[in-house]
Amino acid sequence: MNEDSAYIIKELTKNSEIFKTLLISLSSKEYLWKQSTEKWCLLEIICHLYDEEREDFRARTKRVLETPGKSLVAIDPVGWIKERNYIEKDYDTVLRIFLNERVQSVNWLKTLVSPKWDNVHIHPKLGSMTAKQFLTNWLAHDYLHIRQIIKLKFDYLKESSEVNLNYAGDW
Repeated sequence: MNEDSAYIIKELTKNSEIFKTLLISLSSKEYLWKQSTEKWCLLEIICHLYDEEREDFRARTKRVLETPGKSLVAIDPVGWIKERNYIEKDYDTVLRIFLNERVQSVNWLKTLVSPKWDNVHIHPKLGSMTAKQFLTNWLAHDYLHIRQIIKLKFDYLKESSEVNLNYAGDW
């Protein structure tokens, strides 16, 4: 394991705790709240994270490490929202299984011996992508959704409290 990948694995582990802390013990009013119909609620975000953990980032990183020339299984993260009926899922269950999948992912990453992070896969839209790029984008994906979750929680507070939040500072 090189220094870069060790750092990313450590951060993926820490992010699991961040997701748990941000999302545990919420009311249905909180996790189903949306700014508008085209935006995602917390339940949909968690379902997305669960599917991405298994079917995108872990699966694709593994594929590029082991068989970089093979095609990747097609995914449709935006389409899955309706296709997999995210809004009808049980929030606590999905949060628990997402966090469990993250543990499995980190455990798998830690077992890798001399992984070939320079293996290249030719992505149909993005061109050449190394296994290291898939791993690094996995962490970046976490950060994007942590930001999204925090913004959604801020907006929920703003709307539900009916209190002017200007004193807190600019978003």
